[in-house]
Amino acid sequence: MQHGEYKVPGGKLVAVDLDVEDGRIRGVQVSGDFFLEPDEALERINGALETMPADASVGSYAKAVEESLDGATMIGFDARSVGFAVTRALGRSTAWHDHSFELVDAGRLHPPQQMALDELLAHQVGAGTRPPALRVWEWASNSVIIGSFQSLSNEVDLEAAACHGVTVVRRMSGGGAMFVEPGNTITYSLYVPASLVEGMTFGESYAFLDAWVIRALRALGLDASYVPLNDIATPQGKIGGAAQKRLSSGAVLHHVTMSYDLDATKMLDVLRIGREKLSDKGVTSAGKRVDPLRSQTGMSRDEIVRAMVDHFEASYGLTRVSLDDATRAEMEALAASKYADPGWTARVP
Repeated sequence: MQHGEYKVPGGKLVAVDLDVEDGRIRGVQVSGDFFLEPDEALERINGALETMPADASVGSYAKAVEESLDGATMIGFDARSVGFAVTRALGRSTAWHDHSFELVDAGRLHPPQQMALDELLAHQVGAGTRPPALRVWEWASNSVIIGSFQSLSNEVDLEAAACHGVTVVRRMSGGGAMFVEPGNTITYSLYVPASLVEGMTFGESYAFLDAWVIRALRALGLDASYVPLNDIATPQGKIGGAAQKRLSSGAVLHHVTMSYDLDATKMLDVLRIGREKLSDKGVTSAGKRVDPLRSQTGMSRDEIVRAMVDHFEASYGLTRVSLDDATRAEMEALAASKYADPGWTARVP
């Protein structure tokens, strides 16, 4: 029998045991700590998956489960979570525990170096020359990081940025602008193989890849939750946002920036933020600080980062490594040729 498991973010565990004969699924048994009413619906779910092709999509498995329910109620899981567990049992997708993760320490970096290193580490994971990795960014200088598709002139007041010593860079992922001062934000990147999010929509993968940090923040006493599409928030407001890039090399770059203690006056001076977007920044006017993590935890930034890393290590394991000389040299070259190039930064004027 082949076994696969899928933990629903914020929900229950779904497990599937099955065999494969002549390219079709046989002997399906779905189990888990979920709730299902009535009991006999479980046999209908098993029967719906029986003899399905072993190369079908997550959506196809989910559709078969949905059609078998006949009014049954699924609590703590859904049809797509069963589909994910099936693909894991079939070996077509992977789980966190199928991988060994590195924690990459690159030291303090300037903005173009941060962007270049994100691209390089993601490509290394896709090429199989580096295991999946976590990196917590440390900053050597102020920055505004705009999304891959944002207009530079619409998002940033370049004169104000120069006045405040803020370097503007463009990242490879989409999404909105980030304002960063050293020590006042917490940004981390995950570099994972695409198999970890196989069959997931972008929305599902955001929730899945953010689930560990939601747990870590809740352990610190925050009532944190994932807010579609890409935000992390508490009842007091937004804490941070995520962005993601899926590479043709077979890797997924997923990075998150959370506010620790930002100078809102400076941020609003540098960023061109209209009234409609102000609420997304956790501030309705200048003259105050955006400090959800500092004010809601009472902890230092370093203490929060340490707690996050410890939670990831306890959940999935981590091997601590320093950035190797070869990758550092590649980072410097890519930073100079691409991410410090005004042509890239202003590619959407």
